[in-house]
Amino acid sequence: MTVFIKRYPQWAIVLLSILLVGFYWTVWAEDRYVTKATVVLESPQINTASEVSFGSLLTGSKKNSDLLLLREYLLSVDMLKKVQEKMDFRAHYSQNGDIIARLNDEAAPIEELYKYYLKRVAVEMDEYSGVLKVEVQAWTPEFSQKLAQFLLVEGERHMNQMGQRLAEEQVKFLDKQVSLLEDSFEQSRQKLLDYQNENGLVSPTQTVESLNTVVSSLEAELATYKARMSALSSYQSKRSSEMVRIDSEIKALEKQIDLEKERLARQSGNALNTVSSQYETLQLRADFAKQTYSNALAALENTRIEAARKLKQVSILQSPILPEYSEKPERLYNLTLFAIFMLFSGFIFTMLMMIIRDHRD
Repeated sequence: MTVFIKRYPQWAIVLLSILLVGFYWTVWAEDRYVTKATVVLESPQINTASEVSFGSLLTGSKKNSDLLLLREYLLSVDMLKKVQEKMDFRAHYSQNGDIIARLNDEAAPIEELYKYYLKRVAVEMDEYSGVLKVEVQAWTPEFSQKLAQFLLVEGERHMNQMGQRLAEEQVKFLDKQVSLLEDSFEQSRQKLLDYQNENGLVSPTQTVESLNTVVSSLEAELATYKARMSALSSYQSKRSSEMVRIDSEIKALEKQIDLEKERLARQSGNALNTVSSQYETLQLRADFAKQTYSNALAALENTRIEAARKLKQVSILQSPILPEYSEKPERLYNLTLFAIFMLFSGFIFTMLMMIIRDHRD
């Protein structure tokens, strides 16, 4: 043995390393129990239509975005602090397990504790199926299951709290906007009423249309009388009773048409077409203010409903069951991988030594 060590020190180191690591993995290393859970984050909101755009194909869906937010929270320092507060994370992982794999210092700073937390809690998102896979390792099956359940419950509570906080901010903003829009609507409507009272017209537009109709009918009647007068003048004298009567009718119609046109052009000192134009402008502003106010009220009501209800729900596809046997560490796999690595290292070192000896010779 001594001759072998002196002649092949590199292989002696390789074999000794494999023996020591093998002893650790097969005898010393304590079992770790793994609890797995598969969840999907859903919203009870019902969408009337599903929109697919090129942008959504590049950036991903809202569902995947929510899952990533949930994953980041589950792996955050804030979650670690909540776990420590509710379940005493430090005590379990420092008082159990072997000296290499356990938490060596129960009073370790939060930075070191967080690094250890990431070794024992894994959360990965399957982008293809759109689910979140949670894996928790602990020294006892009960603690492993309890920690996994706590992560899911606390993650759902955080997502709802974050969504409700955003909805409440939107409610405050919309409530303020609704008040402003209500004042604007009242002012627009009052201006319209004042303008109607000032001009003594309920609807100047309808007044203009009715006057145009009267003028058109009078002009049609005037044209009829002029045609009859032209026909009678061919065989009757201008002083005949019939010609005099028709001439009187024509003058009366022309006078009435002038009066109606003057009324159309002037109404209480203002041009009626100008009055109608200003009225239409005020009416349009009032209608726009009414529609905006109505939409703001609907948005406010919907947002209040969103703020009051449960926005997100963690639907469990695979519940965190109680482990019946340990899955970690993977003793044979780890030992085999380490042995292959050491053998290759020993082989490479031997080749280097042979090359150096050849160059010396």
